[in-house]
Amino acid sequence: MFDETNLPEDDDLEHEAITLETFVYCSRAADSIDAAEVGRIIEFSQARNVARGITGVLVFGSGVFFQWVEGPPAEVKDLISNLYHDQRHHDIVTLDRNIEKRERLYPHWEMEHVEADDIRSVLQEALETAEDAGNIAALKRILAHLASFDLPSLGRA
Repeated sequence: MFDETNLPEDDDLEHEAITLETFVYCSRAADSIDAAEVGRIIEFSQARNVARGITGVLVFGSGVFFQWVEGPPAEVKDLISNLYHDQRHHDIVTLDRNIEKRERLYPHWEMEHVEADDIRSVLQEALETAEDAGNIAALKRILAHLASFDLPSLGRA
């Protein structure tokens, strides 16, 4: 059960250098995912992740998720396992993963909207530096998926 008394104060989340695992990934949403489902994901994640000491940012648009999470290594490892078993997305590509002692970059969970061209450029850059054949193939599928959208901004019509 969620116990707010054990959570660090906001100031502690923002300014304390602690050991954090960072996991940054992108993935392609299942066809059934729409804005309402993303809203439910955000709502659930906010409550669950804050209770686990995980913070970050989630970007969704044109059927693509991009997420940066940071938190205690054991909790992030568990979250990663859950993500790989989640049927709401596929073609998961790890863009960065590390453990280091530092301050949080995203002390509060957020939902951020970006322009479609911005997410394309981030994924294109990831493709140019990717070395893993599986990640390269997944990034190419995600970019091809994005190319099929004529919308000027993220989100499904």
